[in-house]
Amino acid sequence: MLKNESGGDSNMDELTIVVPVKAAVPNITAVRLDPNTHNLVREGVPLMINPYDRNAVELALRIKDRFGGKVVTISMAPPNGKDFLESTIGMGVDEGILITDRVFAGADTLATSHAIAKSIAKLYPNFNLIIMGEETTDSTTAHMPAQVASWLEVPFVYYAIDAEPNIKDGTVRVSRYLEDEGLVEEFIYNMPIIMSVYRNSNPPRDISLNRKIMAKVNGLVKVLTNKELGLNPDCVGLKGSPTIVAKIEDAKPLPRKKQIFQGDPKEGAKWLLENLVKEEVIR
Repeated sequence: MLKNESGGDSNMDELTIVVPVKAAVPNITAVRLDPNTHNLVREGVPLMINPYDRNAVELALRIKDRFGGKVVTISMAPPNGKDFLESTIGMGVDEGILITDRVFAGADTLATSHAIAKSIAKLYPNFNLIIMGEETTDSTTAHMPAQVASWLEVPFVYYAIDAEPNIKDGTVRVSRYLEDEGLVEEFIYNMPIIMSVYRNSNPPRDISLNRKIMAKVNGLVKVLTNKELGLNPDCVGLKGSPTIVAKIEDAKPLPRKKQIFQGDPKEGAKWLLENLVKEEVIR
């Protein structure tokens, strides 16, 4: 077990867990790119909350069930992202924050992580834990958790499967799963920290329709624009995104020779290897 030396201005009265989610991910079976802007086309495409973020919400709720406190979801998304945040309240989350503004449009992971990190610092400066999904299904970069941790200058633990915070001494015991080794490691950190959740862990609970309706009726999702947040316009959206998609090409299918080997399997393996080597030499 390891313990980090970083301190933190975490709230020692009540555990506060913030879960950033991507609230409007295109269904991966319907993803299209705009040939001119090279951005994802979201209009007319079925949307859903990022599935791996629901694993993160579930871990946060399990921690709350055992240790108390409150869980907040936050998302940078178009206005329709409010419906998806209401679904997290349907799972058991206490409140949601939707950050939406045209100035945030076209952001890559760097600009998005900047907006999320600065918003959390402004709205929940005494957070104890930030729990995030491993990656998103529409980009699969897995950049966001580490980038948010970098902006906030707090430790980051990946592949987390469980956490046991101790509100009295301000520490948290984190378990993470190393898939290749089949091992579980444990670390002890001073809070606050950021974790990304191993995507095959913490299957999400069902959404309660009553709680989702309550979220809508009671306005439990707060909508904020950059007018309230006051983020530097040069650091968000397209202006704050150094990533440039210069060109898009459709992948062309490779021609196949359609050769078939019939005979002894051992000889077939040798024949296959020889042909693969020959093809590689030709290329």
